[in-house]
Amino acid sequence: MNWLKNTFEVSHSEHKTIRSMEGIRGLAAFLVFIVHYVTLFQHRLLEDSFTAQIASYLRSVGDVGVDLFFVLSGYLIYGMLIKKHRPFKNYFFRRIQRIYPTFFVVFILYLLLSVVFPSESKIPDSWEDGIIYIVQNFLLLPGLFDIQPMITVAWSLSYEFFYYLLIPLLIYILSMRSWDPEKRIVFFVLVSIVFFSYFAVYGGHIRLLMFVAGILLYETVEGEYFKSIPPLGIPSFLIAMFLVYFLKDIGADGRWKHFSLYILFYIFCLECFVSSGFLTKILSSRPVRWFGNMSYSYYLFHGITLLGFFYVFDRVYPPSHYEEALIWLLLPLAFLLTLITSSMVFIFVEKPYSIVVRK
Repeated sequence: MNWLKNTFEVSHSEHKTIRSMEGIRGLAAFLVFIVHYVTLFQHRLLEDSFTAQIASYLRSVGDVGVDLFFVLSGYLIYGMLIKKHRPFKNYFFRRIQRIYPTFFVVFILYLLLSVVFPSESKIPDSWEDGIIYIVQNFLLLPGLFDIQPMITVAWSLSYEFFYYLLIPLLIYILSMRSWDPEKRIVFFVLVSIVFFSYFAVYGGHIRLLMFVAGILLYETVEGEYFKSIPPLGIPSFLIAMFLVYFLKDIGADGRWKHFSLYILFYIFCLECFVSSGFLTKILSSRPVRWFGNMSYSYYLFHGITLLGFFYVFDRVYPPSHYEEALIWLLLPLAFLLTLITSSMVFIFVEKPYSIVVRK
């Protein structure tokens, strides 16, 4: 237990530790795992079976784990910058240090696997196009730009880096540190209204607004506008899970999905941060927090483990399309394997090279 505590407890030097936030990261990472697990198992299910319908639902709702990550990033990065001035060079170097060591290791592994399994490679055959594609992925361009990501989940890192660059510039140009908190809240509410309206008409990267939900979350939590709130977190989360699938089922535009998530995830996180009820206690428990602390390594690496797991399993036990129960029986094993392999990445790469620990 001491080894686990010393390994997976993290006390950052950049911001105060929020235990429930660590747990929310773990929840978000598990949602992303569910998406990829059921997607890779899908070929073993009968198309119209009840289990296939459940798998389709899980693919829809699991994808929102990334949106939850964006809310937390919006909270942390904005909070770090609005508190005090930080030289941009130091700030940006720290962001690179936080993202790239783990990404670089996984990126190199994907390149090696592309050579070993050329049929699975996403790299163009032409060496000129191949080099351009590799450079584009290394610079984290897929996501904001219409480029297929080599690491499937890495598209979200382009959103993260865009936010990393934009928010300090916005704070500096508008001298936002000198504003009253109420003025900043009004400003970001107006920004949300304007851009939700813009994306509704013209389309675009609407998920960027999840960072703004995190900004508003920071201002309301730090301003202590809510000493506590009713237990709305779990209902908000469950409503979000229902709406995501329902809106997809009726063919509603993605703008309604993210508008709903913007509000519901704000409420969900708000309860976790200002209350000490059942939800906060669950998300603050050690196993959930420890998983959350290694969630970045897990996010990037679990896909490789799942691909390897199903590559071997499909050859040992070929699909027969009559395996409704197998998807649930294998899920704990698959999750455990992803947990073990990603823990190695966290222990040997992310923690020593990316996490600045409070002395």
